[in-house]
Amino acid sequence: MIYPVILSGGSGSRLWPLSRAGYPKQFLTLHGNTGTTMLQDTARRVSGDEFAAPLVVCNEEHRFIVAEQLREAGIKPLDIILEPVGRNTAPAVAAAALRLSEQDPDAVMLVMPSDHVILNEPAFLEAVTKAAKTSAEGALATFGITPGTPETGYGYIQRGQAWNGQVSGDVYQVAQFVEKPDLATAQQYLESGDYAWNSGIFLFSARAYLTALETLQPAMLKAVKQAFALSQKDLSFCRLDTEAFAASPSDSIDYAVMERVDNSVVVPVEMGWSDLGAWSALWEIEPQDESGNVTRGDVLLDNTRNSYIYAEHAMVAATGVDDLIIVATDDAVLVANRHNAQDVKKLVEQLKAQGRGEHNLHTTVHRPWGCYRGIDLGERHQVKRITVNPGEQLSLQMHYHRAEHWIVASGTALVTCGEKEFLLRENESTYIPMGETHRLENPGKVPLQLIEVQSGSYLGEDDIVRFEDGYGRSPQG
Repeated sequence: MIYPVILSGGSGSRLWPLSRAGYPKQFLTLHGNTGTTMLQDTARRVSGDEFAAPLVVCNEEHRFIVAEQLREAGIKPLDIILEPVGRNTAPAVAAAALRLSEQDPDAVMLVMPSDHVILNEPAFLEAVTKAAKTSAEGALATFGITPGTPETGYGYIQRGQAWNGQVSGDVYQVAQFVEKPDLATAQQYLESGDYAWNSGIFLFSARAYLTALETLQPAMLKAVKQAFALSQKDLSFCRLDTEAFAASPSDSIDYAVMERVDNSVVVPVEMGWSDLGAWSALWEIEPQDESGNVTRGDVLLDNTRNSYIYAEHAMVAATGVDDLIIVATDDAVLVANRHNAQDVKKLVEQLKAQGRGEHNLHTTVHRPWGCYRGIDLGERHQVKRITVNPGEQLSLQMHYHRAEHWIVASGTALVTCGEKEFLLRENESTYIPMGETHRLENPGKVPLQLIEVQSGSYLGEDDIVRFEDGYGRSPQG
């Protein structure tokens, strides 16, 4: 039995403005026409009989998004481990290895990022089978993507001799890991035939990984062991201890372990892989029209070539342009040369430095009970469209600085306002005075849609005092 470990801690800043820190690319439907997200695709990919239920390691802020997307996909995870702070992949995988060792002392882990595209899944599964055989021999395996072009955006793995004298060419010892090369070096790697792109996907036994950490990274292992020992069960999540986990050194699996052991192996594979590291990667893998364009949404083109254009809400029209990336959301528009797509990250860094919120959240903000979308914002008023999923409820709360007016657009609302509790149906409304204890609940079987008009001197999301909450959130903010 192979235990999938899905790492869901990235922010996907190079795919801004669609991917944002509060809702990054693994939770988006970016590739194909299935309507499923990258996280769901990753979990579904390893749902065969040879796999156990997946274990997910994610940012604490994203815990409810992960749980809901897995529920929608019909996948019940073995566990969802919450990282209180980011410490890169090596400590995250150590926490997963400790959890799996409790489950199965002989657990074999397949470690995968949640935001990769794999077009040839049979080839992927065949490579996993090959790697699993090496784990029984104590090896730590990684998957090397057979390069088709001299890419400068990926790290590379140089293969050495065949593993354990194999003659089939299926598995090789790792000669060395190398950093992202310049173009001339990447061309040399491609021509040599001895190098593969580093996929960031790994397979090894939990025991072998923890043994390697004990030798190579004892401080890291000690901190993660402490964080796991002091972890708490929070609803369906495993919450690692914040202070102990923060004490761990921050490092990747590559640097902390794989580059330093003598039993690392690489399994070469051609599986239509992409890490979707930039908008140009989507242009490369999506079907193109006769002019080399890829479009999503309401797009009108004239005399336009080799471009990727994404329209989330309003129509996007382009004429007389080549090699562009245009991504339009309802609060931001990105225009970039396709060959400079990696530089989008620099724009996100500028947004952070300026204290702007567009790097973090969309106008639609997801919550464990549903979502809300900002419609209008003034000096002393704000209008939102709120969606509450069937059977869900907001916390029992109050606000010091604002009053609220709720108008039901569709569905049925169960409202608590002070000592009163009553139902509101379509086209009915109620007023929540400033300082009044209140709660909103959807008792029905269809989503509840309502318009909320806030008015007051301060309209920030941190003006919330929670008295009761079914999702384990903090009493304030």
